Amino acid sequence: MDELMDDAQSADNGGTTRRTVLQLLGATAGITAVGMGEALAAHSEASDGDGGYALPPLPYAYDALEPAIDEQIMRLHHDEHHQGYVDGANDALDQLTEMRQNDQFDNIKSVKRDLSFNLSGHILHTVFWTSMSPDGGGSPSGSLADALARDFGSVDAAVDEFCAAAKNVESSGWGLLVYDHLADRLLVTQAESHNDLAVQGATPLLVLDVWEHAYYLQYTNDRGAYVDAFWDVVDWDAVGSRYEAVTGADILE
Repeated sequence: MDELMDDAQSADNGGTTRRTVLQLLGATAGITAVGMGEALAAHSEASDGDGGYALPPLPYAYDALEPAIDEQIMRLHHDEHHQGYVDGANDALDQLTEMRQNDQFDNIKSVKRDLSFNLSGHILHTVFWTSMSPDGGGSPSGSLADALARDFGSVDAAVDEFCAAAKNVESSGWGLLVYDHLADRLLVTQAESHNDLAVQGATPLLVLDVWEHAYYLQYTNDRGAYVDAFWDVVDWDAVGSRYEAVTGADILE
């Protein structure tokens, strides 16, 4: 690690920046610890404080996002599906603890896979709830709007690319707007399931769940209509705050 820091710091004249160092240090989890810590600050309930994970409460009533997303979907999605990912992540942690205690790792491949799937699902859902608001919609402003225009040509172009990505996720997954620390820019990406196609070192800022459980009871098989309705409840203020948090983080100070 010391060698990595020395190499990164000595390469300033070659174009290496502090954001490059941040990316190098945080890349292994697919989302940076610094950025995600800020992103989840408003929902610290996502951790149980004892090394495990807990279901955070919704920041609004179950019916608050109607008509974009109805109450029944929100209840099932939050209380059943998200809880399932929390339980799965905690179960994986318990199994790993038992493996270490017994020095027996025969099943480690499947347990690590379960941890990646369930913990990624927990994190993405926690960001998802905080990406929406009953007072949402409208357009982004400030530094986020400037960055969207810089990296996509315009805010509308960024939204169009996000819609296309979300509507065309193969099978189940997510559409994501992420901040890439290495290039210091915004990207629209897809995730299949919760953890496949992850861009290492990128922090999710805005996410949209396009698993069928997120919309089928209301929109049946019309994923496109669900994606279009999502923009009526997007909380651009929250997304902007996450963007400012991750771009303002300086681990070298």
